[in-house]
Amino acid sequence: MSITAATVDPGLLDLPWDLPLEDWPDDVIVALPKGISRHLVRFVHLSGYVAAVKETGEEVARAEYEMLRTLQRMDVPCVDPVAVITNRVDEHGDPLHPVLVTRHLRFSLPYRALYSQTLRPETATRLVDALALLLVRLHVIGFYWGDVSLSNTLFRRDAGAFAAYLVDAETGKLYPGGLSNGQRENDLEVARVNIAGELLDLEAGGRLDENADAVDVSNRIVAQYRTLWKELTGTEQFDVKERWRINDRVERLNALGFDIEELSIHTTEGGSQVRIQPKVVDAGHHQRRLLRLTGLDAGENQARRLLNDLDAYRARNGRDQLDEEMVAHEWVSRVFEPVVRSIPRDLRGRLEPAEVFHELLEHRWYMSQEEERSVSLPEATTAYINDVLRHRRDERLLINPPTSSMTLPIPVVDDDVAASDEDDVEDWRATV
Repeated sequence: MSITAATVDPGLLDLPWDLPLEDWPDDVIVALPKGISRHLVRFVHLSGYVAAVKETGEEVARAEYEMLRTLQRMDVPCVDPVAVITNRVDEHGDPLHPVLVTRHLRFSLPYRALYSQTLRPETATRLVDALALLLVRLHVIGFYWGDVSLSNTLFRRDAGAFAAYLVDAETGKLYPGGLSNGQRENDLEVARVNIAGELLDLEAGGRLDENADAVDVSNRIVAQYRTLWKELTGTEQFDVKERWRINDRVERLNALGFDIEELSIHTTEGGSQVRIQPKVVDAGHHQRRLLRLTGLDAGENQARRLLNDLDAYRARNGRDQLDEEMVAHEWVSRVFEPVVRSIPRDLRGRLEPAEVFHELLEHRWYMSQEEERSVSLPEATTAYINDVLRHRRDERLLINPPTSSMTLPIPVVDDDVAASDEDDVEDWRATV
């Protein structure tokens, strides 16, 4: 057996590599929701995390492993490649399929497992919007996917929306010189057809809301993609007296979550017209600002929401003249961290902390509207935990979701529950 990995996890050596993947015993399998795949996939426990093991061909596994590593270096949302295992043989010396091992993305779900009953129209639309954004990000760096679909994507909640992550990159290819219009259009058409088929499959199984039109939803990716692509790469021409439109373009891209590192600006011979076009666009504008100010790593929409609350805290408490980093540290210690600490142990796996904070702010706003008064953060937190969070399912490791493909479950021990009780901490309500 041969293992190819940047850093070999010792836990890999304990897995039953001398057995076909379909025969692996229950005591190594983790029950997690899976999307539809042309390959056999199993989830297993490794050293403190869950990994996905996929049987495939050796060349395909090595190519996908290297592609995922390249995409990670380019800061593209995708799964983390762990290793490629080749030269497997069974107890009789007969060869077994090579496998690709990737790290399971915590708090993520395939589209089929997002809702326990039916996929609502607004949810399907948000999934398509997230996939359109991912496809634009991939095309901007010159990545041709070749098999765009909801099934080849994982989704994480991102402040009321979803963030999409590439899972299957075996058909992808990176073109340093960029993609042609034909390549982009082909990816877009593949996405449209695949999404329509996936949603029609849900509809046939009674899992798509009767008010949702599968074809209309799938067509949305085309419109959403073209809007984003035009904003990111389109040329804009205006009168030289309207130079403010340069900053306006930059601010619109920032609002979409992109930074511009370079602009191409040209004036006409007469000097009366200016033409601008973004040349280098980098996604993750709000994520980077939040990480720089607070050290918190969140999704793009989550980061935007947390930054809005940070700005509101700064204005509300008369901190406008203070250093931004100083105020951010104060906000984390007095607002964000006390909320996270107030979540009971048995509920900490329901949602990731940034998403909990976003939902709490939403819940506080609705409470204030309903009661026609300004509800305090401590009061809203207590109500949110009891009325909302307790009724959410655990999305850190979702067991037994309604999917068509499922591995057998084994008991999963929550590290937080197994840990010894912490000493009582100061009541966070006194610090908000």
